[in-house]
Amino acid sequence: MKEIRIGLVGAGWMGKAHSAAMLSEQLLFGPDYGVPVFEMVADSNEASAKDAQHKIGFKRMTVDWRELVQDPNIDLVDVATPNAFHYEVAKAALENGKNVYCEKPLSISANQSKELAELAQKKGVVGYVGFNNTQNPANAYVRDLVQSGALGEIMLFIGRYDQDQLLDPTLPITWRHINKLAGCGALGDLGSHLLSVSQFIMGDITAVDAMKTTVFPERPKAKGSSEMAKVENEDIISFMMEYANGAKGMISSSRVATGRKNYLAYEIQGTKGSVKYDLERMGEVQVYFQNDAERDRGFRQVFLNPLHKGYSAFQPAGGISIAYNDMKILEIHELFSAITQGTKYDCTFEFGYKIDRTVAAILASAEKRGWVDVK
Repeated sequence: MKEIRIGLVGAGWMGKAHSAAMLSEQLLFGPDYGVPVFEMVADSNEASAKDAQHKIGFKRMTVDWRELVQDPNIDLVDVATPNAFHYEVAKAALENGKNVYCEKPLSISANQSKELAELAQKKGVVGYVGFNNTQNPANAYVRDLVQSGALGEIMLFIGRYDQDQLLDPTLPITWRHINKLAGCGALGDLGSHLLSVSQFIMGDITAVDAMKTTVFPERPKAKGSSEMAKVENEDIISFMMEYANGAKGMISSSRVATGRKNYLAYEIQGTKGSVKYDLERMGEVQVYFQNDAERDRGFRQVFLNPLHKGYSAFQPAGGISIAYNDMKILEIHELFSAITQGTKYDCTFEFGYKIDRTVAAILASAEKRGWVDVK
């Protein structure tokens, strides 16, 4: 049994979600993969830091994250700040020899993410990016179907990630609308999740052709205010893509998608079969095999069950859905295992860099209105 002394930077909703997942990981997997010790929490808002200290049980709190990343009694720095601060905090933590768990995106710049990936490798520490959808048992199942050849040669990936969270034009402007804080709009907030699923299942994207639009170019500066502020990034983005394996693809994402609450959906078509998945029906995967008897051909429903990777930690039988927090628990389990047992993991900082360089190419393509190589 090895203790993992945690230092959390950012005591908001995501920071608490990370900490809750760490506690739940212990209940489900036990102490053999590492025992979290909540050593210190840092937040620029003192009240938030004190609240997290009280509710989660951190031994100490500070309003200066630099104090935390330099503390010799911390093994893992958990970065749960707004996007713009990921790079600075993660870099300082790596330079101090800490393992780093960074919520997605790794940074708001492909160059910064590349630097972090190289630094993590140089320091020989674990650098883990929180793309939780890679931990979904459904996506692990689909990857097995693709990599085993059960679907034949993969021809096409089609995906959407839509929400209506910003459909109301009276909602005030936030950091998510400001490029220097968020990096971009719907692509970074939503589309990057689908890109992580694509990277996890399909591998590298080599070229993209994108277009984007901002439906609400201004929003109130504050709730109820008549003074307006400029929205700097996209509400909707769509792009075509080419993969290193020769497959083609199309992805779209919207944060103003009327009626859609959390619609992450994709379909993969191969020469021997196809598969489709929808996060709003999280416990089901639809599979089609071309070699079925002609009278029996059609998409069949596969319920996730204990034979699918990760599922048995939560449910004893198939047909019972798991949820967002469960994927975070599986994420933490993979992270802790990497730290204490040296096991391999998918969401490395290199993985995060590949997502961010693809995001950069998509944004460049949308500005250029033409194909851009991902490099």
